[in-house]
Amino acid sequence: MKNQGKPITILLVDDDADDRMLVTNGLSEHRLANLLYCVEDGEEMMDYLYNRGKFADATAYPRPGLILLDLNMPRKDGREALMEMKSDPALRQIPVIVLTTSKAEEDVFRSYDLGANSFITKPVTFGALVDLMKVLGRYWFEIVELPSVRAGN
Repeated sequence: MKNQGKPITILLVDDDADDRMLVTNGLSEHRLANLLYCVEDGEEMMDYLYNRGKFADATAYPRPGLILLDLNMPRKDGREALMEMKSDPALRQIPVIVLTTSKAEEDVFRSYDLGANSFITKPVTFGALVDLMKVLGRYWFEIVELPSVRAGN
């Protein structure tokens, strides 16, 4: 039980309001959503990570310990945001789970090439999503040792 008792900030990056709600509810179902922040695209993700614009207050918008990232979004898609994030030494240690509707083999390979830690196709039913969040929660929050947040970012 590596991270049990330590709150972990999750950043959910998804342009679909229904998907954000389902993931949020799925995490809440297993009491894993105590520090969940949502942004709608890759531009907002990078603003959040760099504490720019409306995310300037680092206390109000803490560095995430885990990012759930959709691929297909407007402005800056998940692939572009992942590439930008993983090219920054200050951000590359943050684990990223690609959580998308895509089943394209090219997206799987490219996501891992860009530094994703996992690639998961979103389940189509709420029950399956809740089950997925339970498994993710157990693995990422109880078993895996995540890097601690560094001061200054």
